[in-house]
Amino acid sequence: METLQVLSTSRPSLRRRSALSSVAVVGTYLPRKCGIATFTSDLVRALTSVLPGGSVRAVAMNDVPHGYCYPPEVAVEIDQHDPVNYSLAAESLNQRSIDVVSIQHEFGIFGGVEGNYVTHLMSGLHMPVVTTLHTILRNPSPPQRAVTRDLCALSERLVVMTETGKEFLHDIYDIPTARIEVIPHGVPDTPFLDPGVFKSKLGFAGRKVVLTFGLLSPNKGIEVMLRAMPHVVREHPDVLYVVLGATHPHVRTSDGRPYGHQLRDLASQLRLDDNVVFYDRFVELAELCEFLGAADINVTPYLNEDQIASGTLSYALSTGKATISTPYWYAKEMLADRRGRLVPFGDSEALAEEICDLLCDDAERQTLARRAYAFSRSAVWREVGRRYLEVFQEAREEWSAVSLAMGATHVA
Repeated sequence: METLQVLSTSRPSLRRRSALSSVAVVGTYLPRKCGIATFTSDLVRALTSVLPGGSVRAVAMNDVPHGYCYPPEVAVEIDQHDPVNYSLAAESLNQRSIDVVSIQHEFGIFGGVEGNYVTHLMSGLHMPVVTTLHTILRNPSPPQRAVTRDLCALSERLVVMTETGKEFLHDIYDIPTARIEVIPHGVPDTPFLDPGVFKSKLGFAGRKVVLTFGLLSPNKGIEVMLRAMPHVVREHPDVLYVVLGATHPHVRTSDGRPYGHQLRDLASQLRLDDNVVFYDRFVELAELCEFLGAADINVTPYLNEDQIASGTLSYALSTGKATISTPYWYAKEMLADRRGRLVPFGDSEALAEEICDLLCDDAERQTLARRAYAFSRSAVWREVGRRYLEVFQEAREEWSAVSLAMGATHVA
């Protein structure tokens, strides 16, 4: 715990203010195509809607030298590979008199050893930091453990999206539970509609639609789902499996082609041309909600348990989808209490059986859908934005109290 104590007192103190009026959110940002970018952009919009008259700005992490064509709310950009950029960004935020900085942490979006450059930013800030941890490793390497502990030390509060994440931080990283807040992954506030409304619009009329969406990469388990499809097709010839999403920008197959081409090859080998369709593109929220609306079943067949959050699963539940998933950490918690069904990792046969069962049982499918929808109402983005503001205010008050106490001690 010595590293935690030293780091937590390394930043300058801040004079007390009476009202929270300005927030900066650090993470990747749309139009960069990644899950954190979508989350950060949605969070900024949610905070803006619940902080009338206040200022919410984004600090965007760039993985390419030229950056991206960002919207006006992006006030600062950081080249993730340049350590000097992090210190310069801290100076810029200090000059803007930001009240609280919210960091969206994922190891892959920050430079240095296991992303340790982010601590250069945090240690240079003159205001409290609240860090949302999108990945919490149960078996971290020594550098990963060090970075996570330093992040925690430099943060006034920590946000996780599940109780499992809170337990991991306490049990594995020795973080007091009083410093950890559980705030669910935000979701769009959409009505509960019959899939037929959207099937006609998308050309899926008369089909039973199974959906998987999100950026494609080998750990998503799409191959497992494709291998389940011949069995499903035999029982339900009208089924259509929709794979929605572009290949992750950093993923290529061994022959240099986009990963999605490999999935198409497998679908052809399995003679699924009439029952599988790929939409190889990154879709905006409105279009995503149409595809979700058209789905009878959502599937997240991920290959390992090491996932503490999933925007794709959250969005599917929020639109009232009957969901089948492998038991990664986030899915086990979200689909508990009969809100969905779990199948073993890599088990195409079990996946096919569960899909066939739900396609045959309209009443059960509707029951799962309604449970999922009701469960998600507390996680719509406006409510999540309000909860974040509460945590920001608490963190700021605690920071100010400590700063005043330290100043009084120094004067004495």
